[in-house]
Amino acid sequence: MSDTALVVMARYPEVGKTKTRLARTIGHHETVRLYRAFLTDLAQRFAGQLCDLHWAHTPAEVDYHAFVATLAPALAQHMCCFPQKGTDLGARLLNVFQWTHEQHFMRTIVTSSDSPQISREIVAQAREALDAADVVLGPAEDGGYYLIAMCKPYDVFSGVPMSTSVVMQRTIELAERQNLSVRLLEPLFDIDELPDLLRLVQLLEADRTLAPVTAAYLATRRSLYDNYIRRVRIYPARHAATFDLHRADQPV
Repeated sequence: MSDTALVVMARYPEVGKTKTRLARTIGHHETVRLYRAFLTDLAQRFAGQLCDLHWAHTPAEVDYHAFVATLAPALAQHMCCFPQKGTDLGARLLNVFQWTHEQHFMRTIVTSSDSPQISREIVAQAREALDAADVVLGPAEDGGYYLIAMCKPYDVFSGVPMSTSVVMQRTIELAERQNLSVRLLEPLFDIDELPDLLRLVQLLEADRTLAPVTAAYLATRRSLYDNYIRRVRIYPARHAATFDLHRADQPV
């Protein structure tokens, strides 16, 4: 058992309930297949590695371990699951840190399931940064964060308006008011809407090893995404990129 828990906030892929903003553009069934590829990349990259991989899932009643075992059967024994709890995202995140603290993990790293390109190196950097910092944040390009890591369940969530561009700023302010030190990692982007997905398509065309399962799936849909890219180039104002990692109205 590692002294570090890596917790991925995830949803069971259900048609009509999965990444609904993206689904409005590419369709619900397409979105479910894509999200399953995201989860597969994350499972295969992180299970059985430096940190103990956990999935904080929603809905709570789903047998999520049976599901993720289908994503990486050979690694099933290296993955644990527990349900998300809380009325909003801030409460759910705090509950994750409380749960891992009760399980006697010395460090906890929490990330979303919307960035299949997140690397082992970023997670290792977050783990190492906790040797000197109380709170480690991976900045997102919308003013939020894609990763948060702590050794103890500090409440750096209450009162933070999660659906806004000031999430990072308010989180840092809340940490500093508690005399907690903060360390920032390199920025990363989430895939929430079509411009984000097209950016991922181009990233994986340059280096498919960042998320090989997702890259392979997207390659089978090349004509579809080429059409979307042409539409964005012709009508850029209609498809302005948004990177909203902290919507208060839905689980991570």
